[in-house]
Amino acid sequence: MAENSQNLQTLFATAKQEKQSLESSLETNTDSYRSQVNETIAKFEECQRLIGQLSLFSPNESLEDIATGDLQYLTVDYLLADLLQRSHNANRETVLRRSLEEYEKYLTRLDDYGLLSPADKKLYERYLENPSSFTLASMNDPAARREVKVARFREEKDLKQKLEYLSQNQGLLQNEDDIPRQLYLAEINLYTHQTFQSLDLLSQELSMLSKMRDMPQPPESLHSSDPRRQRDADKTGYSERLDPPLAQLLKNGRAGPLLSKDGKPLQPFVLTDRRTQLQKGVFRPGHNLPTMTIEEYLEEEKRRGGIVEGGNQPTTEKEADEDDMDKADEETMKARAWDEFKEENPRGSGNTLNRG
Repeated sequence: MAENSQNLQTLFATAKQEKQSLESSLETNTDSYRSQVNETIAKFEECQRLIGQLSLFSPNESLEDIATGDLQYLTVDYLLADLLQRSHNANRETVLRRSLEEYEKYLTRLDDYGLLSPADKKLYERYLENPSSFTLASMNDPAARREVKVARFREEKDLKQKLEYLSQNQGLLQNEDDIPRQLYLAEINLYTHQTFQSLDLLSQELSMLSKMRDMPQPPESLHSSDPRRQRDADKTGYSERLDPPLAQLLKNGRAGPLLSKDGKPLQPFVLTDRRTQLQKGVFRPGHNLPTMTIEEYLEEEKRRGGIVEGGNQPTTEKEADEDDMDKADEETMKARAWDEFKEENPRGSGNTLNRG
């Protein structure tokens, strides 16, 4: 029994020191941090087991029956609950409900020993009436909630100052047997004050998680990226796409040119300046399918004056008559005169600037 008591004292001191170190850590999103949190949680759980094995507390006892050195172990449930609340886990709701249970155990044991102040006693009774909706102040009254928050902040500040004073003067008044007991009780009062604040936060977070869980799941995307579903579609030929692929359209007799040699449309199509413009608009609000054929579009453009006719009529030039010798001589004389001019006036001879 004495060995278990010594183990409990050492284990509790180590776990409490590790918790303080974790609270001051800045890197809370690393694997090493999560591993350290889990190890510290395991130490506090072992402390709970040793406390039960040693039967340190009993609802039939009074506060005076508890040894001064054992008062510190009343905070094990709170420290474990606070650490669970700060931990990271995939199943957040399960962790929070476990933390809620530990807070309840802590308050129940304090109530058994009469360690709850009148104000904390009322809060505890309010919590027992409806744990799932417990709050320090109504969420619908921001002004009242702010007043309660400011008042509790001042109370917490006073409790911390008292605890700090007792801690600093413990060595000076070591002959006073009552000092360590007051120190432990001051620590319990501070933790009790923080417990109700944590219960308020837990109630809000659990409520949000519950609403998120009850929300209907969004439908799966029409174009699933799951390769398994794509393989199944390839095997069965079934697809959730509303528009058939291009290969299927071609197989249904829609292959071939869009226009005939005379410019007559052979099959309906959509006019667009960019191919991606249609791709981006598919399945979006405001996406419109074609409402007219190409013939109707051309007729409408003619009516609006958007098409000018007659500009592309073929022109026929008068072919040269090979038997017209006079015309041939005239062309020959022009060519010779042009050659003589080029010989007398070499290229660049008229430029007399910048020659020094």
